[in-house]
Amino acid sequence: MDFEPFLIEVSEKEIRAEREKARSLRKTQWWQARLSRGICHYCGKKFPPAELTMDHLIPIIRGGKTTKGNCVPACKECNNRKKYMLPLEWQEYLDRLSSPEQAKENEVIQDSGDEEKK
Repeated sequence: MDFEPFLIEVSEKEIRAEREKARSLRKTQWWQARLSRGICHYCGKKFPPAELTMDHLIPIIRGGKTTKGNCVPACKECNNRKKYMLPLEWQEYLDRLSSPEQAKENEVIQDSGDEEKK
C-alpha cells in the first residue's frame, strides 16, 4: 500500500466484544439471507454461501462496529485484499488497479510471462 492508514486506539477488550457480536450476528436469519444470495459485496461475483465471509465495511480495528449496516458478505479474496481499508480507500485501491498506467504495467507483466513460456 502507498498510504499510511489512520488507525484509532481500539482496545483488545473492544475487539473481542465486537468479534463476539459478529459470531452472534452470523447465526441470525438476516445474515443467513444475505449469505444465501451468494454475492460478494465487493466484486459482485456469485459464490456458494460457505465461501463467503463476513466483512466489516469499517473494520473493527478502525473503530467499526458489528451492526447490520456495517457487515457485508465478501469472498475470501476480496476480504483478504481489503484488509483494514475503509470503503473510500478500497475504492481508491480498485481505481489504481484499473488505471491506464496500471493496465499497461499488467500487460507488460503478462507479456513477459508469456515470453517465458515460449
